[in-house]
Amino acid sequence: MDNWVPWAVLGVSVLCLLVAAELAREVLANDPGSERMRVISREIQLGAKRFISEEYRVVAVFIAALAVFVALVLDRGWMVMVCLLLGAGCSLGAGYVGLSIATRANSRTTNQASLGRVDRALKIAYRGGLVMGLAVAGGTLLGIAVCYVVFQVVLGLWDSATIILGFSLGASSVALFARVGGGIFTKGADVGADLAGKVEEGIPEDDPRNPAVIADNVGDNVGDVAGMGADICSSFAAATLAPIVIAAGSRVFVALGTRGMVLPLAIGAAGILSSIAGTFFVAFSTGKRPERSLRLAILGAAALAVASAFLVTWGILGWRHIGIFWSILLGMAAGLGIGATSEYFTSSEYAPVKRMARASMTGAGTTVIRGLSEGMTSTVVAVILVAAAAGLAFFTGNRAFAGGGVYGLSMLAIGMLSTAAITISIDAYGSVSDNAGGIAEMADLDQDVRDRTDILDAAGNTMAAISKGFSMGAAALAAIALLTAYAAATGLSTINLINDRTIVGLLLGVMVPFAFSAHTMRAVERAAAAVVEEVRRQFAQIPGLREGAPGVRPDYSAVVGMTARSAIYQMIIPSALAVVVPLLIGILLGKETLAGFIAGAIASGFAMAVWMVNAGEAWDNAKKYIEAGNLGGKGTPVHAAAVVGDTVGDPLKDTAGPSMDVLIVVMTVVALLFVPLFAR
Repeated sequence: MDNWVPWAVLGVSVLCLLVAAELAREVLANDPGSERMRVISREIQLGAKRFISEEYRVVAVFIAALAVFVALVLDRGWMVMVCLLLGAGCSLGAGYVGLSIATRANSRTTNQASLGRVDRALKIAYRGGLVMGLAVAGGTLLGIAVCYVVFQVVLGLWDSATIILGFSLGASSVALFARVGGGIFTKGADVGADLAGKVEEGIPEDDPRNPAVIADNVGDNVGDVAGMGADICSSFAAATLAPIVIAAGSRVFVALGTRGMVLPLAIGAAGILSSIAGTFFVAFSTGKRPERSLRLAILGAAALAVASAFLVTWGILGWRHIGIFWSILLGMAAGLGIGATSEYFTSSEYAPVKRMARASMTGAGTTVIRGLSEGMTSTVVAVILVAAAAGLAFFTGNRAFAGGGVYGLSMLAIGMLSTAAITISIDAYGSVSDNAGGIAEMADLDQDVRDRTDILDAAGNTMAAISKGFSMGAAALAAIALLTAYAAATGLSTINLINDRTIVGLLLGVMVPFAFSAHTMRAVERAAAAVVEEVRRQFAQIPGLREGAPGVRPDYSAVVGMTARSAIYQMIIPSALAVVVPLLIGILLGKETLAGFIAGAIASGFAMAVWMVNAGEAWDNAKKYIEAGNLGGKGTPVHAAAVVGDTVGDPLKDTAGPSMDVLIVVMTVVALLFVPLFAR
């Protein structure tokens, strides 16, 4: 069985990519709408391609330098380099494919909404996002399976697990650039467009007179499609490879043999099949309550993943070691729990967002204070869920076999990420539906068309909180799994906090997420300020633009270009430091200091990510709750205060917060991969 499982995983991965290709064909077969809608959609496509091309050029240089470094300093470094390049290629390719389809699905969604077919519009938007989800999950698992077959099955190398870890480093490095660069672009454009358009000029959101409106729609795609896809690709690769590395260790290998190495691959493949099956809950939706259909898709896929994980674990490990299944189940439960917590604290249907909206009645200051409080409160539940899952997984792993606690702990993340495909698709769906609403506004379609797209967009906002909560929990568990593998590789049975080296590393690790977030927040502020100045210039220098004179159009490409340059320039330093800092600490201060450093970064980064993302999403939905006609509605001082809260929250929820996910994974992968340097 050990030998045929990887081949079966290869088959499932290829099937996943074929399904993604068929879905892409179905989306593109739909009518993109009127000429005006096509022109707007084409502007968004060109802006997204321009940014992603410039970003990928910078990423390619960084990956090439990292690949050369790996090849020179590690034993069998050229093999690690091959895996690294493959991982980077899978992440880059999935992001590009997903972005290409999402930016074409937007006008097709708008067109179906203009025809009154909300159910059809829902399916196009969801399938546009699903292409991204399946491309990421299928491509990542295919790349890992290919590396495993080549180095473990065909060549039979004893250290194949460490070699394949290069795949995770490649995928994670790309993800960090995509998250940071995409996050700076999307929020620089969004905040700048809101400040210069809605606040200064008093024009509606997505008004075609606003020169930043195309950049804003481009940002939704490069941040929430390419960025989120790379983020989950990074976590999925790390979550799959961490238990493989641990299973290759002597103690676990004695108990499980190569069965412990193929189990994570099989769980990932079973999760992909479950995700594909879960999409039928949306396929038969009437479109009346899209959030219900999307929620059923998540729950349906999770239920199928639980059943398939039990059968796969039983089939590979046998009944004697079935206790490992409980670790996988705990990961799934923790993921759903964190997602539900994020939904509660960020949805306008529940008390926290309504309290934030009411706080706007006394001004922007109280809105910001309430948002900070609610975001911090949300971290309590999320951290408790992860801590409980980790403790129970270690316990059940030890019950499964002697010394199995570390292996059980490492299986948490792959359990949570088994349905990653459907999670990414729902986040990307939000970008497609948001763009669809923007196109309806810019194309001057009737209000009832915008009302229909708003129904889809509202569902996307609700589900985005779930997917972001999911990605934060997955990154934390993947990093914890990698930390356990690092401890095993360095011979550290415990991390002693009394040790002076460890405490130094711990404090440095806690500091890094703060420094990283400070840089990304400053980058958004600079980008937004540049956008505001450019919008002011165009309104002042283009005759008839402010009045909306016939035939007068703003220079959209100028804003897209300057925002892209700012984002790419600002992303280089933090992304490079995420690789360099762990290396320096490990080489100069030793493995104990590095262990404390990683532990501090995981704990601090996870809590900060939950706080920032949930607070930002809640501020956004509090503003939309008021815009729906509550507490006075648009144009009131209450609404103005809520807009301030939303502006504060934007860079938190879409730049600094999501970047934490990839940051902690990248630093932990670097620590584990370069253990030979620290040992010497």
